[in-house]
Amino acid sequence: MTVPAMSSFDLNEYLRGQCAVVDHALEHYLSNYPVASQTLYRAMRYGIFPGGKRIRPILTLAAGELLGAAQAHLLPFACAVEMIHVYSLIHDDLPALDDDDLRRGAPTAHKVFGDGMALLAGDGLLTEAFHLLSSAEATRGATPELAVQAIHELSRAAGALGLVGGQALDLEAEEKTVDLATVEMIHVRKTGALILAALRIGARVANATSADLARLSRYGEYLGLAFQIADDILDSHGGEVGTAAKSSHKEAKKATYPSVVGIVVARERLRELLSLSLVELETFGARAVALAAIARQVVRRAIHIGGAS
Repeated sequence: MTVPAMSSFDLNEYLRGQCAVVDHALEHYLSNYPVASQTLYRAMRYGIFPGGKRIRPILTLAAGELLGAAQAHLLPFACAVEMIHVYSLIHDDLPALDDDDLRRGAPTAHKVFGDGMALLAGDGLLTEAFHLLSSAEATRGATPELAVQAIHELSRAAGALGLVGGQALDLEAEEKTVDLATVEMIHVRKTGALILAALRIGARVANATSADLARLSRYGEYLGLAFQIADDILDSHGGEVGTAAKSSHKEAKKATYPSVVGIVVARERLRELLSLSLVELETFGARAVALAAIARQVVRRAIHIGGAS
């Protein structure tokens, strides 16, 4: 059994539709906050809207729907994943870390609201993610046991063993000569951990078998690493940067895949990761068309830049 090719599936239409669903749900979940005149609330919303392509929450939806879960039951979990992602972007942009002035062509949160309020906005979204996961809205479509499993997955991915740990390694690697193993460790934790958790949470809400969870986990591991390698390649060309286009004062100091092994080898690794990820989806057949298309797009955007093949 093979995964259907992208030609039979309109990925852009799928992403637009799922993104609209996620945005609507985020509006709903954030509506419980105080009136928009409060600066903290406005800073949180500024980070959330307008968002990028919402790839991480869409992965949660795609994994869960692949296994038969209802979208309504998956949405609280998907939105919690996106809140964690946005919190990490707000903090990543701060002068103490990447010192970014722009994200997606707009001033970063600390440029609009100041460093302190941006820091608090990130804290607010981080905390709200777990408030949402433990709410009645989450447990209405999943058992309390599954909600606890999701909290465990997301807290591990966001913490010292995942995103925060990856940020720390990335900070320590600035202006240093590092090997490929270090670069992969940074990527797997800083970017890959949340992508992996997004898929595993969706699968868990759908009561995935251990075998299906393992397959989707391996797919997520390959996709997460490919996602960051692709961004490294795009950064090296000074062009688009995936879904989080930004302008950084520290980009040249970063430990990246191309800086260690070169563009040619980085692209070879991308092709390998795509092949490995698609193998993990074969068992699911046509049900996995969205996940397969996302993996192909992640790799293709970096493989073909500058006329490369």
